Amino acid sequence: MRQDEAETIAIRALGWIAAEEGLFEVFLDATGCDAGEVRARAADPDFQGAVLDFLLLSDQHVTGFCDAAGLAYDIPLRARAALPGGGAPDWT
Repeated sequence: MRQDEAETIAIRALGWIAAEEGLFEVFLDATGCDAGEVRARAADPDFQGAVLDFLLLSDQHVTGFCDAAGLAYDIPLRARAALPGGGAPDWT
C-alpha cells in the first residue's frame, strides 16, 4: 500500500472514531490530545499512525470500522505499515 492510500485510510478511521458513541473521548484520553489538536494534526502522517495504532488495539474497532467503510479487515494493519513508524521491529 502506498503512503497516500494509508493516509486516506487513517483519516477515514479518525472520522469513524469521532462518530462512534464515546470512542472519541477514549481516543483523546489515550493520546493526551484535545479536539483542537486532533484537527490541527489530522494531516500529519505520524499522527495518522497513532490513529491506526489506537484502532488496531481492538478487534471490535477494526471490524466496526472496516464494516462501516466497506474495507477488508487487513486494510488498517496494511495502512499502518505504510505510515512512519509502522514497519516491523528489527529484533537483531
